[in-house]
Amino acid sequence: MVSASKKISLIPLFMALKSLFPWIQTLILLHLPVISPANFTYPAVFNFGDSNSDTGGLAAGVAFPVGAPNGETYFNKPSGRFCDGRLIIDFLTESMDLPYLKAYLDSVGAPSFRTGCNFAAGGATILPASAAARCPFSFGFQVAQFIRFKARVLELLGKDRRFQKILPSGDYFRDGLYTFDVGQNDIDGAFYSKSENQVIAFIPTILSEFQAGLERLYDEGAKNLWIHGMGPLGCLPRIIATFGKNASKLDRFGCVDSHNRAANLFNSQLHSLCAKLGSQFIGVNVTYVDIFAIKLNLIANFSQFGFKEGIAACCGYGGGALNYDSRIACGETKSLNLNGSMVSATPCDNATEYVNWDGNHYTEAANSFVSSQLLTGKFSDPPPPSLSLSFFLNPYDYDYDYDIT
Repeated sequence: MVSASKKISLIPLFMALKSLFPWIQTLILLHLPVISPANFTYPAVFNFGDSNSDTGGLAAGVAFPVGAPNGETYFNKPSGRFCDGRLIIDFLTESMDLPYLKAYLDSVGAPSFRTGCNFAAGGATILPASAAARCPFSFGFQVAQFIRFKARVLELLGKDRRFQKILPSGDYFRDGLYTFDVGQNDIDGAFYSKSENQVIAFIPTILSEFQAGLERLYDEGAKNLWIHGMGPLGCLPRIIATFGKNASKLDRFGCVDSHNRAANLFNSQLHSLCAKLGSQFIGVNVTYVDIFAIKLNLIANFSQFGFKEGIAACCGYGGGALNYDSRIACGETKSLNLNGSMVSATPCDNATEYVNWDGNHYTEAANSFVSSQLLTGKFSDPPPPSLSLSFFLNPYDYDYDYDIT
């Protein structure tokens, strides 16, 4: 037995085998499918979520006003997205050379659903929506919409194959990518009526409902599940303005500690759920993506990535560290005092310099950064095969000193 205080270095062994690495690399790559972390090859995408991936669902479903200046950076007009431009889901579909997803409820303009459909809606929760909720399209509701969508599509295709021009074929439902970014509104909303400990105790209930929805999709034949964790909720200007008035509640980045702790615990349990379902669902790929790590890194080191503001909203009112006022939303003009003078929440001159768009959502520039990191595969579990091979193909990138007892 080797003393715990001693170390055995494996570097000489790797140096001795150095000449064999090209042959090992060739043999491994010849026997594995070619999968690039930055190149998805799915024929269609079916998305479920909230405003982080809503491409027009809430606007179409309840006529929620998502007006200017939303969309000004890329679409040059409002597009139903809570952003100045594209969302993460848009960059994902771009990476697959697929068109942007149309919202399920947006029927105007004869939209094509040939390569997928978006069921996400701003304000959506995992748990069933209350009667007073702004958004009735909770996760279970979205899953039900998908099931009806699929049944109706297959029915129409069975009657007339010409519908294949605008509707996904049966194998697209089987081979497509099912993406999920939901749960933030459940945790966010809970903090308005519960203590931090109560919110944390509430997480299993939320995830139980999420699991039930995933099981229904599994029964419908979904084979590729791509599940985003929650971002750093406590770093949103709205949350900081509401819960961060006392500096002792903030972390070193200026984010609300309690909300980020809850988001981390939610992610930990979601990650475990993904691992469990990955072993239970036969023939299904269940991938968990650590969005929290990517976004927090961006917020904490924004200047290193070319941004000038890590937390302050681009489109808001009030200036200062947050440029956010809960009384007036991005794009609104209204009176906030008794004298009747009007004020406006206007966008900044250059949204590419800001991480946050409107106090609640990210800018297109931030979404682009997050997507670029996400597509490396380094934040996915399980990682793509081509990434997991890096240990063997680049051994000197790692520290091989281990404590042996």
